[in-house]
Amino acid sequence: MHKDSNKATFLFSTGMVVVIAVMLSVAAISLGPYQAKNMRIEKMENILSAVAIKSDTKNAESLFSQYITEQVVLDNNGEPVAGSIAAFDIDLKKELDKAKTGEAGKELFPLFVCHKEGKSFYVIPVRGKGLWGPIWGYIALEGDMNTVYGVSFGHKSETPGLGAEIETGKFQQQFIGEKIFDESGKFVSVKVVKGGASPADLHAVDAVSGATITSSGVTEMFKRTLNNYIPYFKKKKT
Repeated sequence: MHKDSNKATFLFSTGMVVVIAVMLSVAAISLGPYQAKNMRIEKMENILSAVAIKSDTKNAESLFSQYITEQVVLDNNGEPVAGSIAAFDIDLKKELDKAKTGEAGKELFPLFVCHKEGKSFYVIPVRGKGLWGPIWGYIALEGDMNTVYGVSFGHKSETPGLGAEIETGKFQQQFIGEKIFDESGKFVSVKVVKGGASPADLHAVDAVSGATITSSGVTEMFKRTLNNYIPYFKKKKT
């Protein structure tokens, strides 16, 4: 077969596609366990960050085991659930989407209890929508299950300098000391207010300038996700 013929070109191209496809498949399979481990470590780092514990890829697992002393799986009534799935392995997105897939009432929600400096903190995952994609994070409540001790946020594709600012310490530090219940004990969550929140308002923080949709997404994700944990907190308090 002449090497410059169309048939030779076609066979060579087909062969290259097959070889590359095989190489990519092998790489994906071999790297899968490492990617899964990196994702677990990153998740541990984010949970620890919400309770102001600095960690890295080398010490995240040991610090997580040291400080996160309890993991609880809750049903939508705030009752602990015993089962085969661990709180750490719950995919919050899938659980929040159950209402759309006809599985409302079957949701499971993970809760992480941290003991630090003789105090207990409750770490809750939150998830919502930003301008260009999903946003997520963790909120840590103090022992009163009302006061925000810290938060940690992440995003998939928000705009740098705008929506992506939710990942910065400047934005996240505003939540420290805020309350999710009002004085009467009613759940009000924490709002992200465009134009600035009043310093006296213990349920609001300043929005990111120029990122109205992402800021509103943070408000919505807090209220929608935290609402699922309110029955548990009220029972725990009494």
